[in-house]
Amino acid sequence: MTTRDMTGAPVSGAVTAAGVDHVRLSYHYLDIGDIDGYASLLADDVHVARPDAPHRTGREAVLSLHQDATIGPGTHRIDGIVADGHSVVVTGLLTPLTAADADDGSGDLEFVDWFTLSDDGMLRGYRRYYFTAPGH
Repeated sequence: MTTRDMTGAPVSGAVTAAGVDHVRLSYHYLDIGDIDGYASLLADDVHVARPDAPHRTGREAVLSLHQDATIGPGTHRIDGIVADGHSVVVTGLLTPLTAADADDGSGDLEFVDWFTLSDDGMLRGYRRYYFTAPGH
């Protein structure tokens, strides 16, 4: 089975499935602090755009973004995944370690991550969006 990406080129379902597995693993590795595991999922030309950190391009720059606490550690809970071609979109909740003591979930952040995949299913990049109520 193949799908077509935005350029019209065929994309193997196996590439998309591998990409979904890599996305799931990326959250796991980041949550447990395994930077080497996370690095094994990244394409060389990876890029990350987040509202809570500077834009980074390249494997080393992206790794430093996560490793050097530019982004605070936390735990991700995936609520949903939609994948097609070279795109994987994830919705979920992030509980920052600073909010982990709150039992009421008041510190949880709703997020959407839009991942792009390389032709071999590696993570080429992602863009994160957070939910915030109007006026905040």
